[in-house]
Amino acid sequence: MFAARATSLVKLVGLCLTAGVLVAALLFPVVGGLGLASNRAADTVDQTSGELAKAELPLVTTVLDMNDQPIAYLYDQYRIPVAFEDIADTMKAAIIAIEDKRFYEHKGVDWQGIARAAAKAGVDGETSQGASTLTQQYVKNYLAFVVGQGSEEAYEKATEVSLGRKISEARIATQLEQTMTKDEILAGYLNIVPFGNGTYGVGAAAATYFNTTPDKLTVPQAALLAGLVNRPSALNPEAGPEAAIKRRNTVIDAMRDNGAFGDDPAVAEQKAEEYKATEIGVVPDLDLLPNGCVGAGDGPVYGFFCRYLVDYLDKVGLSTDELLKGGYTIRTTMDPDATRAAKQAAENQVPKTAPGIANAMAVVQPGTDKHRVRALAANRDFGNNAEAGQSAYSIPAEVTRFGSGSIYKVFTAAAALEKGVARIDQMIEVPRTYTSRVYKDGNKGYTVKNYSDNYKERMTLTEALATSPNTGFIILEEKAGLNNVVDMAYRLGLRESMQGVNAKGEPLKADGSNGPSQGDQYKRDNSGSFTLGAGPTSVLEMSNVAATLMSGGTWCPPTPVEQVIDREGKPVQLKELPCEQAVAPELANSLVVGMSADTKPGGTAAGAASRTGWNRPMMGKTGTTEDHWSVGFMGATPQYAGAVLTFTDGVAPQVICPGNPPYLCGRSGTGVTGGDVAAPTWFNAMKAIHDGKGLEVKPLPEASPQYR
Repeated sequence: MFAARATSLVKLVGLCLTAGVLVAALLFPVVGGLGLASNRAADTVDQTSGELAKAELPLVTTVLDMNDQPIAYLYDQYRIPVAFEDIADTMKAAIIAIEDKRFYEHKGVDWQGIARAAAKAGVDGETSQGASTLTQQYVKNYLAFVVGQGSEEAYEKATEVSLGRKISEARIATQLEQTMTKDEILAGYLNIVPFGNGTYGVGAAAATYFNTTPDKLTVPQAALLAGLVNRPSALNPEAGPEAAIKRRNTVIDAMRDNGAFGDDPAVAEQKAEEYKATEIGVVPDLDLLPNGCVGAGDGPVYGFFCRYLVDYLDKVGLSTDELLKGGYTIRTTMDPDATRAAKQAAENQVPKTAPGIANAMAVVQPGTDKHRVRALAANRDFGNNAEAGQSAYSIPAEVTRFGSGSIYKVFTAAAALEKGVARIDQMIEVPRTYTSRVYKDGNKGYTVKNYSDNYKERMTLTEALATSPNTGFIILEEKAGLNNVVDMAYRLGLRESMQGVNAKGEPLKADGSNGPSQGDQYKRDNSGSFTLGAGPTSVLEMSNVAATLMSGGTWCPPTPVEQVIDREGKPVQLKELPCEQAVAPELANSLVVGMSADTKPGGTAAGAASRTGWNRPMMGKTGTTEDHWSVGFMGATPQYAGAVLTFTDGVAPQVICPGNPPYLCGRSGTGVTGGDVAAPTWFNAMKAIHDGKGLEVKPLPEASPQYR
């Protein structure tokens, strides 16, 4: 008994001293001898109280598709801010009753509450009652969840048990009451405070727990939410409904005692008992807002686009950290119909669970003002479960370590046209084998042969682009100059593939320690194999190459963004690269015509086009790497451009062998070609996209006599 009384006495003295020091600190901001405050601290307090009056809360960023339908949400704190008048009186009454009964009477610090707490401590050791007003809690939560962004360090600092913190908190609270009305403070508090399960603020809490809005909260619902503020994790209604109900009923009793149910004690008691008898009413599994590229919208399908969007925005001036707290609305270029068509086509050729084989596609809309990314899809689902055929890498957008094969011959053809060493109707030499005197293989000349011996020894460049003989393009590469061919690849769209990664496909480090870039490596080594496309490449960038050619030679960055709007409804200016004329329109148009025979008899994509019933003019080029670890197809109509890359994505690369579906067959075997897998994926997807939208059949541009 004596020990208990002694403990209570110590607590009583402590509370009284604290109250006295707080008063002194509020009246006299400089208490230098005690180290409790200073002029600088007072300035900081002034600044903090000013910031509180105009607090910018962390909000949810919403990502929309091209039809303004949400496809993803990005956030650190799930919060739906609401105005004071949009919060039900039941919620206001509940939080005041349980947290700060004299909220509308005190000036930020409740000295009567402190006195009651001191008296309470003298009786039974309880010290929490009246210890902190809603205004002080607003300050504390602002510092923890707005300034500190909810970090563990910020929370510990904002809630540490110290006299200095309480003095600072009390001073800020009293100043805050001079700049904000009581209603503004109450609304501010209810918009900041955490309610558990990743929700912050009453707007998100009402939606999560009851699938309703704050203005419609009933007494039992409001009481449950008000009770969660005390200990949101321990009182989680989904994990432990009994504890949550008990706390809810405590809040209801407090509301009754505070006059929330009227002045008649009998009526108030009856209402309280009725409210306490209700079921908990929380929605099953909670209505949590999906977060991130994996969980939001149709994550498995839309996730690749979402991942590219986040990475792209980071490069053009909107960091991931800003996205997670800024409350932006991002209108994207993503076409859900095109995305699903590409996804279905990719999976039809290679099932998502096919071990070690990825099949990725990108679709870009040509244009001279923008190249809008309409779809990024793969046979893989976007996600973190590799065993279920998922990938968290944006495989249609990132530079893979695998090549697209003979698609690179397009760059040789473009450079040859520009240098005047070839025209699309001009005959070129196509010997069965060819040993270059320009390029070397060690100490020997660089010798290449064609895929088969069935090629004519002379053919037009248009025929060569359709049938893809290796020897003819090595000869053209010699004439056009390797450096010019590599530069052409960059100009037409392989920007990251040529200058952003090294020859292994690794992103270049800032210090250049893992360089040179892939493009510079080919130039330095004078490697004629460039035109055969063995090096790392990006599906999206290949798609953008096709878009550049179909846009009259105008290159634009492949953008996933239509518009970014901030929380105030104002557009955000991004640092996107401007479009540029990569090659002359006449050259681009002529090359498009030169690439138009791939679907005709003898062309490497003729079979794939025929099987899908393709009947539109288009440009196209297949590609197969020498080791058959990857194959590709790049093509475009006047309305849409796209590319497909099928590659081995396991730990150890293997040959992809033909089958239904294709399969890995070790280090040797008869591998698939671009016409076997990649081209059918492209034609099936593009036919569905064009036909589904009812697009007219448009002719290709006219070739220029200069390049005929």
